[in-house]
Amino acid sequence: MAFGLKKRGPSTFERAADGSMTLIEHFRELRSRLFRASLAVVVGLIVGFWLADPVFLLLKRPYCRLPDTTDALGQCQDLLALAPTTGFVLKLKLALWLGLIIGGPVWLYQLWAFIAPGLHRHERKWAYVFVAIAAPLFAAGGVLAYLVVDKGLGFLMESGVGGLSNQFEVTAYIGFVTNMILLFGVAFEFPLILLMLNFTGVASARRLLSWWRVVIFISFAFAAIATPDPGPFGMTLLATALSLLYFVAVGVAFVNDKRRGRGRELYSDVADDEVSPLDLSVEPVGAAGGVEASAPIGAPEPVAAPAPIERRYDDMT
Repeated sequence: MAFGLKKRGPSTFERAADGSMTLIEHFRELRSRLFRASLAVVVGLIVGFWLADPVFLLLKRPYCRLPDTTDALGQCQDLLALAPTTGFVLKLKLALWLGLIIGGPVWLYQLWAFIAPGLHRHERKWAYVFVAIAAPLFAAGGVLAYLVVDKGLGFLMESGVGGLSNQFEVTAYIGFVTNMILLFGVAFEFPLILLMLNFTGVASARRLLSWWRVVIFISFAFAAIATPDPGPFGMTLLATALSLLYFVAVGVAFVNDKRRGRGRELYSDVADDEVSPLDLSVEPVGAAGGVEASAPIGAPEPVAAPAPIERRYDDMT
């Protein structure tokens, strides 16, 4: 008997029988796309390093509009730096934010190209729509945050205790402004969540509309916490914008339900905790057909006569 090593068959990690990508090939593709995305961010970082100074001046404008922040010549005072490396590190942070924005089309495409083969055609179509809507909504939230910060800082300075200088530390101030822009931008993506619930069939437009009291309350509560000033301007502006976006999303959901024919299903007008109505109408019954007579109960069943027995010639004695 010969002993030897058994030859291994083709591994699923090395080759797929149906020609599809294997696990190793998926990892190689992911590595390639991550490299391209990182390269795009690095290029955007280099470009953003040169644009960091104009962006810093733009973010500094709300501070320059505060009282007692200008000198005798009418020029805005500089923000305070507490460490020698503060200016350089802050410029790198701004350049990184700009690099993510500039390289956004490239790294978003690489991410989409990696995910898209696993999606159906209609899922790809709606993904294009949602991405196209998400970018303008985030930009609108950032613009609104910039306006709220501009008005909110003045209110905070006027409402605070007197005798304080309005000279801010640069890292804390820029972090405050960028965090507000990020927070408002993410909050403006809330309508997309509602549309996803509707387009996937989780919640109908009528169900979304029934939440309007809760949504308005949460919008004002979130605006009261997120806005920097306790005054009514920023809170009302953000809450109103979120409420309008909610009603716009509900309107789009109604159009989608009408297009798909939702609401016409059986028992669509019955609530989940309501008993469906029963049809109690009496249907006429026709005359029954005749019934064949059967033998009385207990009567013996007729026994068939036994079949004749065939006998052979050699059975005779």
